[in-house]
Amino acid sequence: MILDQSLIKNILVIKLRAIGDVLLSTVVLKSLRSAFPDAKLDFLTERRSREVVEGNPTLSSVIIFDAKNDNSIGLILDVRRQQYDLVIDLFGNPRSALVTLLSGARYRVGYRFGWRKYCYNVVTEPRGDRVHNVDFNLDALRRIDIPITDTPLKFPVTPVADGFAKEFFEGEKFVDKFVIALNPGGGWLTKRWRGRHFAELGDMLVERLGASILVVWGPGEEMIAGEIRNLMRHPAVLIPPCNLKQLAAILCRCGMLVTNDSGPMHIAAAVGTPVVAIFGPTNPALQGPVGAPNEVIQNQNILCLGCNFTTCPIGNPCMEELPAEDVFAGAQRLVARNSLAFHHESAE
Repeated sequence: MILDQSLIKNILVIKLRAIGDVLLSTVVLKSLRSAFPDAKLDFLTERRSREVVEGNPTLSSVIIFDAKNDNSIGLILDVRRQQYDLVIDLFGNPRSALVTLLSGARYRVGYRFGWRKYCYNVVTEPRGDRVHNVDFNLDALRRIDIPITDTPLKFPVTPVADGFAKEFFEGEKFVDKFVIALNPGGGWLTKRWRGRHFAELGDMLVERLGASILVVWGPGEEMIAGEIRNLMRHPAVLIPPCNLKQLAAILCRCGMLVTNDSGPMHIAAAVGTPVVAIFGPTNPALQGPVGAPNEVIQNQNILCLGCNFTTCPIGNPCMEELPAEDVFAGAQRLVARNSLAFHHESAE
């Protein structure tokens, strides 16, 4: 469908929920800005993901919805007051669909999900089970004939956050060292390679690659990060409590991140840090890291990879039985392929 671009002065993009999914949705922003250079371009997301888009130079403003404290009626009224001409719903749950329907926008773009498809007057066929999440998001632009001009993922890092990371690295004497970060977190238990495996891998990285080990953690994950440090024979440092901007700035300064499928995986790739990504119940062809050099590791002895189960009826063997040697081999390949030994980048 070709839009009458002369009628579009005010645009809203909606993507709620997970940090990684919100980051992957930002691939649409540069193309929208290129097609509508003078338009007001806003982004609606939830509070936990706001730092993913705050500071993005293509955006005019960010609208924050707090599911715990805000009500949907208030959100709908706020959106309607903005008088958007084009609303693109990249999420498609009941709340985002109703916000789109009641926005008053001339053009309402969304996906053919159940009854929600009736909330849109431009309906896109969802291909989330066949293409990477990046292309799933770009399909909304293709549906309205917006040229795809530039799609690199970028995570905006502030000078303040970069200063935080610089001070941390200097305090830990990490400057001029090959720092490899380990991220044991993940949204579901079934996506998490076990702490004892990360500890075994950490010792391999120290002994065979001469790396310094940094353990990444977020809310509720400090215990497993501490477990890794305690199980390792060699010293490992936990990152300090930090927000997403500060985490991104820390990852900028690392030579590599070894990680489960998670928000930090996508943040690292977006800031250019090479990634070794461990996948089990999710499919890397659909949700894998994009942007930076990467290696994807899976337990190829398991026949049920990509099951998408949040609980596993057979004991989660894709994570329980994946050897540390396999993950180390992926790290070794990444080092060899990209001549990695030291990586230190300011985010400025």
